[in-house]
Amino acid sequence: MAQAERSEGPVLDTSDVDRWIGKRVVFAEFWDPCSATDIRRWVQAMDYPNPIHWDEEFARASKFGGIVAPQSFTVAMDYGHGCHPSCVGKIPGSHLIFAGEEWWFYGSLIRPGDKLTQERYFVGYKIRETEFAGPTMFADGDTYHYNQHGALVAKERATSIRYLREEAARRGVYRRDRRTPKTWTAEELAEIARARHQWILSNREGVSPRFSQVQVGDRLPRRVLGPHTKVTFALECRAHRQNVWGTWRWNPPPGVVDPATEDAGFAPDMTYDFAARKIDPRLGDGLFHGPSSGHIDEQKAEKVGMGGAYGYGSSMNAWHLDTIAYWAGHDGYIWHSKTQFRSPAFEGDVTWVDGEVVEKIPDSPWGVPVVRVETRMTNQNGELILKGSAEVQLPP
Repeated sequence: MAQAERSEGPVLDTSDVDRWIGKRVVFAEFWDPCSATDIRRWVQAMDYPNPIHWDEEFARASKFGGIVAPQSFTVAMDYGHGCHPSCVGKIPGSHLIFAGEEWWFYGSLIRPGDKLTQERYFVGYKIRETEFAGPTMFADGDTYHYNQHGALVAKERATSIRYLREEAARRGVYRRDRRTPKTWTAEELAEIARARHQWILSNREGVSPRFSQVQVGDRLPRRVLGPHTKVTFALECRAHRQNVWGTWRWNPPPGVVDPATEDAGFAPDMTYDFAARKIDPRLGDGLFHGPSSGHIDEQKAEKVGMGGAYGYGSSMNAWHLDTIAYWAGHDGYIWHSKTQFRSPAFEGDVTWVDGEVVEKIPDSPWGVPVVRVETRMTNQNGELILKGSAEVQLPP
């Protein structure tokens, strides 16, 4: 059903989106299994220095017997940063940003040599009025991740925001002259480095707190990321395996049209050219060209209402998962996680991650005792950019 929110003013034309509701939509897959280098590249880009994910000697001496991927890496085993099944159909004059992610995990860890395949479905959408862009679509897409043995590794529900780029630019909520990137003093950078190092030392050995000893109100060690720059954003983009040239292929069943190959209504300079990328792979790599190129291109970002270089929602979700996993240690496991994104991490910002145990659940739906942890991410001004929660298994 095409929806008109108002008789006057901007209107989202969702008529082309409606035909995809409830349908399986995307059939892209990677050629190759993941490698230890893929995992190392991921944690390097997410600034997650847990040694079981990059230090071969440390990992071999651990219970895992070798390099193992963090649970956050699951999204990098898929095409589209997780949001692809939530972005289907053409909305003329639109753009897309992330709104949040929900994950269910099923006990399998990803190791070098694993290859995941996906089933993806467009669930549906709601239209809401937002200060950012007026009529705004909040669209949900589900992805089921299976390993080479057929085991269900994880399910993700991604929520994307689709909006009219000209209306967002006109409103200027994130207008660049309202948020000039901060210049940090040497003293401030030294304090950030001290806080980062202190967090690394908080559980480098991977010792898990015990369920019996953890109390409601316990706080996780505070973590800091940044300052964020165009370089860090580019590293995050390249850590997604899909953004490395030639890593994936379209693989739709015969007679099935994949909406990911169709015009979504994005600006011409932020639309993939799938034919041209066969000659010049930059035209489909997500960094130099395509919808994600606005993350490091200030002029493109301005045109879609973002006001300057800004970070990735998938990275923010990874920071949430990794922060909790680091505290939970080698014997911890996240069974369920949900995040809501309130604002991007912009160039020049730092991100502080705070976590707290808010509930102990002896009889959980996952058949093991878990604790519920809530996280909050704020920038250097105390502005909230993410709220999250997770249910985490700990040893008894």
